Amino acid sequence: MKCYGVIMAGGGGTRFWPLSRQAVPKQLLNLSGKGLMINETIERITQVIREEDVFIVTNAAQARTMEDVVVPGVRRDHILVEPAGRNTAACVGYAAMEIVKKYGDGVMCTFAADHNIRQPEVFAGILRQAVQCVEEEDKLLTIGIAPSFPCTGYGYIRYDKNDRGQAKQVLEFKEKPDLETAREYVASGEYAWNSGMFVWKASTILKNFQTYLPEVYQCLTQIGEAMGTDREQEVIDRIYPRIPSISVDYGIMEKSPDVKVIHGEFGWSDVGSWDNMGVLHPEDDRGNVACGETVLLDTSGCVVYAGKKLVTTLGVEDLIIVETDDAIMVCAKDRAQDVKKIVETLKDKGMTEYL
Repeated sequence: MKCYGVIMAGGGGTRFWPLSRQAVPKQLLNLSGKGLMINETIERITQVIREEDVFIVTNAAQARTMEDVVVPGVRRDHILVEPAGRNTAACVGYAAMEIVKKYGDGVMCTFAADHNIRQPEVFAGILRQAVQCVEEEDKLLTIGIAPSFPCTGYGYIRYDKNDRGQAKQVLEFKEKPDLETAREYVASGEYAWNSGMFVWKASTILKNFQTYLPEVYQCLTQIGEAMGTDREQEVIDRIYPRIPSISVDYGIMEKSPDVKVIHGEFGWSDVGSWDNMGVLHPEDDRGNVACGETVLLDTSGCVVYAGKKLVTTLGVEDLIIVETDDAIMVCAKDRAQDVKKIVETLKDKGMTEYL
């Protein structure tokens, strides 16, 4: 069965403000110094999936830039544009309907655009195993990560550790735990980190939409009926904003009894906010991560990003400092997840030129 890659790349990346903006979110940034995050993701998955079989789901504000910067091998008609953000269920369903209606069916491998993987060859091996499992069994499969420490920033997947198969039966999904609970999860040997990477047949996930998210499925069906006709864009623009906003994890994965997890260790991390920059760049001997032209004196535990100006620090610790052409952001490192509140405040104040 043909294998397709679907990259979810419609998010605003608000936790990486002020570098990330509506038209150029983090997936279109070169945070690692090696290339744009979207192209790094494509390079990683095309060890298994052909470039011409990769789909990208993005939003209208980013679509033109996405077309300009994505590697040439990705077909531009495979860049699917959401007229409104409706969470991951709509994103996944749209891509699945596109594959079924225009290409018949296929194994659909779904990824976020903002992950970092230090061992891409090992990851490719796990992905091949996942594809083979889905071809042999009509299941929903998620790729889990063997937890290396009791992380409180990731969700967890509990699986049947007595299952002898390579892909093990999922028993339940757990939200981000407190530290003591995370320690219990890791010690038990029956949990994986939830990476948000999924593998399934496009037709199978649509059947699950019909069962568990019928209102979403009804909207997707209307869009599917118009695909390939001169009404396609008009129907997408009219129906898509009406799709109920819900995540595919909550709407389907947590409800279906037919979910399996295959997990491995390949140096995975979710680059979700400024405090995660240490996974992309080495820390100095005082735990600082510095990008651009910087001078850090008596400074420890800081993330400092300098755009075009020299940024200097003296006698500070555990801060995030980011300098861009039109904005400077200073934040306590343990408040990195709250940077999106700055974006919300700018929006409320009508300061849209900074968004």
